[in-house]
Amino acid sequence: MSTSKVATMRDAVAEIVRDGDTVAIEGFTHLISFAAGHEIIRQRKRDLTLARLTPDLIYDQMVAGGVARKLIFSWLGNPGVGGLNAIRRRIENADPAPLELEEYSHFGMVGRYTAGAANLPFYPLRSYFETDLPKANPLIRPIESPYGDGMVYAVPPLRPDVTVVHAQRADAGGNTQVWGLLGCQKEAAFAAERVIVVVEELVDEAVIRADPNRTIIPGLVVDAVVVEPWGAHPSYVQGAYDRDNRFYLDWDPISRDEAAVQAWLDEWVYGLDGRAAYLDRLGADRVASLLPSGRAPSGSVDYGQYR
Repeated sequence: MSTSKVATMRDAVAEIVRDGDTVAIEGFTHLISFAAGHEIIRQRKRDLTLARLTPDLIYDQMVAGGVARKLIFSWLGNPGVGGLNAIRRRIENADPAPLELEEYSHFGMVGRYTAGAANLPFYPLRSYFETDLPKANPLIRPIESPYGDGMVYAVPPLRPDVTVVHAQRADAGGNTQVWGLLGCQKEAAFAAERVIVVVEELVDEAVIRADPNRTIIPGLVVDAVVVEPWGAHPSYVQGAYDRDNRFYLDWDPISRDEAAVQAWLDEWVYGLDGRAAYLDRLGADRVASLLPSGRAPSGSVDYGQYR
């Protein structure tokens, strides 16, 4: 029987996320832990390096909340809408302070996490030919293949101090299962020093053992399990709730005005004591509108009987 790693979001962030850390909140459009990002803002963590393949609204909010000094990223924007204006103010105007940037391609970020997870000194890839990214980022370096087949590029390992992953379910020991669209959650978790898993549902270990191939993160690398239904809103959780497109549209005009951003943070982050209060403020009708309209079971697998 695994030792329980279940904790509240407040306690997990307070204990595991430390000022000056490199923090990765991963999930590719799907399963983005906004609840963890909001708690980091609420606890006023400072001088963080935020790493993510696609910094979107949660990192715009965290940067506006003053938690970050640097971004390590690939594509950056409000998906389907436009830019991230709190981040733009920091980059373009140093308002209220400069923001350091370290930019890669998507595959470059995946390679960095993979190298970190495998304890490798670098990750080789070919995709930087005919791009200007190596000029913009001196950490992307050309190297000769040791097998005599030409030049490749290398990126350094990325080893976050903390990786945060949202998932559909886990057991108390942290064995974590995901279905639907995957990003690089597994690589980012294995690369990290400490891992927080945020889940919609806590299940018995027997449920996990009955479907082992769905486990992408084993409990042995997990430090805390936080049960936080709707913790990924406004992103989505396959089978639980849809993406809240209205939220992304609404954020664009808010983010263009610094006073409006700070008023939003006061109302939706600092002025609330956690995710339950956030959902109350969101409203029952808004929540109900995001529920799936039908069921789509994927079938079942018979693993056979142990002898």
